Amino acid sequence: MEQAAPAPRPPLKQKSTTAMLPIFVINLDRSEARWRVVTASAEKSGLTATRVPGFDGAAVAPADWQEVDPERFNTCHGRRMLPGEYGCYRGHLAALDRVIAEGAPLAIICEDDITLNARLIARAEALARAARPFDAIKLINHRVQGFVQKGVSEEGDAYGRCLHGPQGSAACYLVTLEGAKRLRAGLSPMWLPYDVALERGWAFGANVLTVRDPLVAFSGLRAQSNINTDAASTYDSAKPPIAKRWPTAAFRGADYAKRVAYALKRI
Repeated sequence: MEQAAPAPRPPLKQKSTTAMLPIFVINLDRSEARWRVVTASAEKSGLTATRVPGFDGAAVAPADWQEVDPERFNTCHGRRMLPGEYGCYRGHLAALDRVIAEGAPLAIICEDDITLNARLIARAEALARAARPFDAIKLINHRVQGFVQKGVSEEGDAYGRCLHGPQGSAACYLVTLEGAKRLRAGLSPMWLPYDVALERGWAFGANVLTVRDPLVAFSGLRAQSNINTDAASTYDSAKPPIAKRWPTAAFRGADYAKRVAYALKRI
């Protein structure tokens, strides 16, 4: 007697992890256009962006700034701190606090001048699997020079560190829960701009990596800076005379050597 053919198995469903990997976007109340752009890209890609209210540094008198070391900033960065830089820093600390409060094992923190895409989650999770244990992985930079590759994810994204820097931008990065705690403790008080401080994992015992090729793109609103908001708050106006910048040169020289050693260190 002929045996009946077995019923075909239903296709395996790929487990969706989108909800497991939150995307936190730092956005000022007055930056409505930026929020519309980033959320539109999220909706188009089937993602959900969670807003973290940004901090308007210009709305607070410098005398009332918290978790900052202005004198050390002047010495090491070669100019006074801008209100927009202070606000940016506080926004990122708030995003790290949000990750910690929610106990998210893994999260993406973004600024609001980027656009999201449908492949972001899969690529980010593949990086997380390949690079563990890590604290943070920068997913976009202004510059990638002297890239030292440490590995490649199953999605084909190379990750590592750079001999030359700062690379610029903290517009989008992947962070673990323990990494968020380590960054939150190590990056306070503020004495460098946030994007510069984030890369200095050697200074606070963190494993901070970067991708060679970006996982997200900058939006067309990137040129409209929320840091330089008026003529009194420009980078050039904040700089002291050249003769008084030698401590900055000494700090940057020593920091560069540490960056090179960090990039070459095995992980």
